[in-house]
Amino acid sequence: MRMISRKIRFSTQGNVDIVNLTERVARNLEETGLGKGLVNIFVPGATAGVATMEYEPGLVEDFSELIERLVPKDKGYLHNETHLDRNAHSHLRATLLGPSLSVPFENGELALGTWQQIIFVDFDNRPRKREVIIQIIGE
Repeated sequence: MRMISRKIRFSTQGNVDIVNLTERVARNLEETGLGKGLVNIFVPGATAGVATMEYEPGLVEDFSELIERLVPKDKGYLHNETHLDRNAHSHLRATLLGPSLSVPFENGELALGTWQQIIFVDFDNRPRKREVIIQIIGE
C-alpha cells in the first residue's frame, strides 16, 4: 500500500464559481501508476468545498440558484458584524458542502458514474488563488 500526496492549484472568480477537477484528479492518479485504492480530495480553506455532480451548464446554474435560496448572501449574519470581509454566507455555504470527498479507483481509473464529475465550488465573495490537496492511497 502506498500513499501519494499532490496539490492542484488554480484561480477562481468566487461567488459560486464551479470548477470541474475530474480530469486533473484523473491525470494525477494516472501518473502514480496505482491500480486500485482511494483518492481523497481536500480543500484547505473555509469558503470552498468539493462534491460530485453532472457538470453541465443547466445544473451549474441550478446549483448556484439553490445555494442562494438556502444561504442568501444579503442576510444579516453575525459574522459580518465583526469581520470586514462580509463573507459569512461563503463560510456557511462551504460548511454545507464540506471540505473533502473520497473517490475509489479500480484499474487505475476513478470509479465515477457516467455523468459524475468532481467539482470544486468557490463560495467566497472575491476571486482567489486556490489549492486542493489530493491523497492517493492504493496499490
